Amino acid sequence: MTRPARPRVAVCGISLEASTFSPALTTAAMLAPRRGREVLDAWDFWREGGSLADRAEWIGVLQARSIAGGAIPADDHATLKAEILEGLRAAVAAAPLDGVVLDIHGAASVVGLDDMEGDLALAVRAVVGPDCLISSGMDLHGNVSRTLAETVDLLTTYRTAPHVDWQETKERAARNLLDRLALPPGRRRPAKAWVPVPILLPGEMTSTRQEPATSLYARVPEVEALDGVLDAGIWIGYPWADEPRNCAVVMVVGDDAGLAEREAASLASELWRRREEFGFVAPTGTLHEVLERALASDVAPYFVSDSGDNPTAGGAGDVTWTLAELLRSEALAGSGKRAIYASIPDAVGALAAAEAGVGAHVRLTVGARIDARHAPPVELAGEVVAVVPGEDNLEVVVRTPSVDVVVTRRRRPYHLESDFTRLGLDPRSADVVVVKIGYLEPELFDMAADWMLALTPGGVDQDLARLGHRRVRRPVFPLDDVSGVDPLAGAMLFPGDTADTDA
Repeated sequence: MTRPARPRVAVCGISLEASTFSPALTTAAMLAPRRGREVLDAWDFWREGGSLADRAEWIGVLQARSIAGGAIPADDHATLKAEILEGLRAAVAAAPLDGVVLDIHGAASVVGLDDMEGDLALAVRAVVGPDCLISSGMDLHGNVSRTLAETVDLLTTYRTAPHVDWQETKERAARNLLDRLALPPGRRRPAKAWVPVPILLPGEMTSTRQEPATSLYARVPEVEALDGVLDAGIWIGYPWADEPRNCAVVMVVGDDAGLAEREAASLASELWRRREEFGFVAPTGTLHEVLERALASDVAPYFVSDSGDNPTAGGAGDVTWTLAELLRSEALAGSGKRAIYASIPDAVGALAAAEAGVGAHVRLTVGARIDARHAPPVELAGEVVAVVPGEDNLEVVVRTPSVDVVVTRRRRPYHLESDFTRLGLDPRSADVVVVKIGYLEPELFDMAADWMLALTPGGVDQDLARLGHRRVRRPVFPLDDVSGVDPLAGAMLFPGDTADTDA
């Protein structure tokens, strides 16, 4: 069989960040699978005319992706996985595959299954064979199990949080694969140094906007630039799933195995040495404390993170605890100030408000349809001031005496100024803006005159001790006494094709 001049590379994956502490589930439909050409059109670099479009014969198989949520039901996962494997079998039957881009996040959970990504990587490897290179660009809040590290040939990850480099990382994963495929067979597979570090911290304590993450992640491109190193990464891990793989990981990948080992050990040791320096990216407090500060402030807008139910970290999104507290707050009502609350998903409530129409006065019961553990559904009475239908959502704004409440048919994040202004809300002129989020995304961060992070309850509670991890490997910082722990005890080297392990 005549091989094509360009390498044949398949693209597939399941990408999700999933809290096992949330009762929510993420179905196959929610993961909105793309197939065929749609998989490729999702990224500029291998779209027609893109920077990598002509460097390979790209084969879109299936890519399923959703904002963070709950675990995937076992049957839904099995269906998606089976379709990926069937698509790969069809591609291999046509001609051998040279490479696979495995598009994963690193923190997906499946009901009854640990390590979804490692399991998928093994299944993909069984189909494409040992000579096919597999590459993945992951979220730094993902996890890298030993299985995943051993099975995937090329691993890289984001280097910023918030993730302003997410597209750059996905392109780097594809580019690294193509560069290795340009080498002769038998020289393509690099050595991989993998160091699991017993640290379990939320992203809100590990943002690259502040130390020690700023300088730790600044070292990553310096290591990557060393002769004999292809890539380096620090995965800080995902704390809101209770699985044995959940912890920080450092990896260095390259042809000089000894150098990879030394640099991975150095990065991991510095991460461990500086573990006590990690702190929240903003001042924190209970909701009562945070609201008191916001109302006393003479600057606006004052942003408040309702962090425990952040939908982009895995919260169900419909926890009503904070909204109920705002609506009953005598301090807010007596201050003369107004707040925006974004948002509470409730399909029945959103549809009822939309049907009533702008200008109507409504009384709705909203929220806690999925996660009612912390508070029941809330009674919301006010005037409908906006109804904005979307392609896959419906958003309404209900104006109460003190709070403009955004109610949606589907949960969604509010990260951009336009998310508010298209609803007729001006966050810049608001006194207080309460957003279901952890650290503020860049536009909100730039907009905020001041900001605090409220330690509220939910499936992604920032107080990890309240969640009660039972299955993560112990001891782990900060849940346990780690004074006698060797952070390099679990380090492993996977030699690759050309590595000199005695180097």
